[in-house]
Amino acid sequence: MVPLVLTFPDIDPVAINLFGLRIHWYAIMYLLGFAAGYLLMRRRLHHEPYRSITQPKPWTPADIEDILLAAVAGVIIGGRLGYVLFYKPAEYFADPLSIVRLWDGGMSFHGGAIGVVVALAIYAWRVGRPFLQVGDFLVPAAPLGLMFGRIGNFINGELWGREAPADLPWAMIFPTGGDVPRHPSQLYQALLEGLLFFVLLWLYARKPRYRGQVTAMFLVGYGVFRFIGEFFREPDAYLGFLSLGLSMGQWLSVPMVVVGLVLFLWCHGRALSDVEPADSTDIEVSVDNDDVSVENHDDEISTTKTDGEAQI
Repeated sequence: MVPLVLTFPDIDPVAINLFGLRIHWYAIMYLLGFAAGYLLMRRRLHHEPYRSITQPKPWTPADIEDILLAAVAGVIIGGRLGYVLFYKPAEYFADPLSIVRLWDGGMSFHGGAIGVVVALAIYAWRVGRPFLQVGDFLVPAAPLGLMFGRIGNFINGELWGREAPADLPWAMIFPTGGDVPRHPSQLYQALLEGLLFFVLLWLYARKPRYRGQVTAMFLVGYGVFRFIGEFFREPDAYLGFLSLGLSMGQWLSVPMVVVGLVLFLWCHGRALSDVEPADSTDIEVSVDNDDVSVENHDDEISTTKTDGEAQI
C-alpha cells in the first residue's frame, strides 16, 4: 500500500509583479505581521497599566508608531546580522556586500530579537520610559508576527521539516527537499510559537504583573516552543546537528529560556508594579470649638457635629 503524501502547492513566491517591480509573499507576510502588531498594541492602550500611566507621560498611539518603527529596524538589521554571524559568517565575510542583499533571503529570529531589544532600549532611553515597561507593552503582540513569518517560510518552500513517518497523513514533499516526505514544520511553528503562544501570552498579560514579567514570559515561552518545534525541522545543511544532537535553533533558544527565568525571578523580587495606585481619599477635617466637620469629597459623605448632634 502506497502511503498518502501531499505535494507542496505550486505557489509563486512573487505575489505581485507590476512593471518589473516584484513583491514577494514573504514581504507581504512581514507587512501583515507588523500591521497585526500595530492593531494589537492599539488594543493594549486600553489595558492596565497602560491606560492609567501618567508618568513621565500617558501612553498614546504616537508611542505605538515610534515603537513599531524601532521594532522594524531592529528586526531587519538584527535579523540579518544574526543570520550572518550565527549561521554563515565565513561565507558573508568573504563577500561583505552580500550582507545587504536581503532579497536573497537569510534572517535569524534570535538576531532579530537582539536587534529589537537594542532598538527598544534606545527608544526607552530617548523618551524616558522604563525599558521593561516598553517591553511588556510590545511582546504580547509579537507572536502573531512570528506566525505570519512562518507562513511566509511555507509559501517559499523553505525551512522544511525532517523526514516524516510513512503513515503521517499530512507528510509533504517539498520542491527542494528531495523525494522524502517531510513534516510541514513551518506550519507547526506557525501554530505553536505563533498562534498558540499568542493566545497564552495575551491572556497572561491581561492580568496585573510586576514590571518585566510579561517580557520574561515571552523569552521563556518562545524559547520553549521554538525548542520543541526544532525537533520537527530539518537542521540547516551547512550546520547539521550540533552538540547533544541539537540544532542551532535549539542551542540559541536555551539562553533565551535561562535569561527569561532569571528576569522573571528578579522582577518578582523587585515587586515593582506599573499599575498606579488610586488617589488617596481626599478628606478635610475642620475643628472650631464645638463644631466638627468631616468631608469626604470622593464619596460625597459629610459628618457634622453641632452642640451634641451629628448628621450623616
